[in-house]
Amino acid sequence: MIHKDIRGNGEFELAQLQWSTLMVATHNFATTNILGKGGFGLVYKGKLAEGHEIAIKRLSRNSTQGINEFENEVTFIAKLQHRNLVRLLGYCIKGDEKILVYEYMPNGSLDAFLFGKEKGDHLDWQTRFHIIEGIARGLLYLHQDSRLRIIHRDLKASNILLDIEMNPKISDFGLARNFGDCETMIKTRKVVGTYGYMAPEYTLDGVFSMKSDVFSFGVLILEIISGQRNRILLSNPHLYLLGKAWRLWNEGKVLDLLDPLIGNSFSVTQVMRCINIGLLCVQEKPEDRPSMASVVVMLSNDDASLPKPKEPGFKAIFSTKHDALSNQYDLHTFNDITLTEQIGR
Repeated sequence: MIHKDIRGNGEFELAQLQWSTLMVATHNFATTNILGKGGFGLVYKGKLAEGHEIAIKRLSRNSTQGINEFENEVTFIAKLQHRNLVRLLGYCIKGDEKILVYEYMPNGSLDAFLFGKEKGDHLDWQTRFHIIEGIARGLLYLHQDSRLRIIHRDLKASNILLDIEMNPKISDFGLARNFGDCETMIKTRKVVGTYGYMAPEYTLDGVFSMKSDVFSFGVLILEIISGQRNRILLSNPHLYLLGKAWRLWNEGKVLDLLDPLIGNSFSVTQVMRCINIGLLCVQEKPEDRPSMASVVVMLSNDDASLPKPKEPGFKAIFSTKHDALSNQYDLHTFNDITLTEQIGR
């Protein structure tokens, strides 16, 4: 059954699934079918009558995301088609129940492979490089090649899903924003996202742009290479992954950043190149960061020279301007949960 856009503007059509169909597909949302949990709520695995496997995001009544984010995701992702974006199959609204239905990704999310060491040995260097390239292409499509100009605003390892062939697909567009053709940046009073991936100008001033996504992508590159989560450490910023990468880069020991689980089968030139690109993406000033178009070219051309990176934005997060927020940061654990913070002006 096909229905118009849930906002009623008729811009696109999307399948609306019946509640009874989803109940059968998930065995009444059995706990054994839970795949994971995020800011939106629980995600279940389901199987339709014809045998097609699906992933079902069920909005929690206590969710940090609400109907606006639900509609936001439906509006954007239904209009976007790319091999490195997760595909939305449909939605369901029944009373207070709000559900999004996606293609099922057999290998789950990237964070489980990077930070769950029981899976870490499955990620050799070529697989990691393939994932980096795929994320870059997906982000380039959002920024430049799609019908819309989309800033994702919550790019992180748990929002990268992996299909059966380990192809990465960007997911979770609840916080995404559409940019007009003439817009270069937006300022907001409400900063939302995940600490550790948020660019300093967004964290501190509420200013975001495509270069904010570039910063998040740079963090992801360094996490994929190192197998380490980019945690906020107020007590010692030099243990922060960006600080560690920057220190090793300047000491000429940057290969020490490499995840030991990768082993000895990797291209030194390719790893060094990726670390260089990662550091370029996390530079403190947005104007110093490359566009995703430039990143894709740099990743695909081993012979092109790369500029030297400037200091990353990790120090800005620990600046005196940010001291007023320190106590608020201490209240949170900096994990994969999407957090919302009000920034005083």
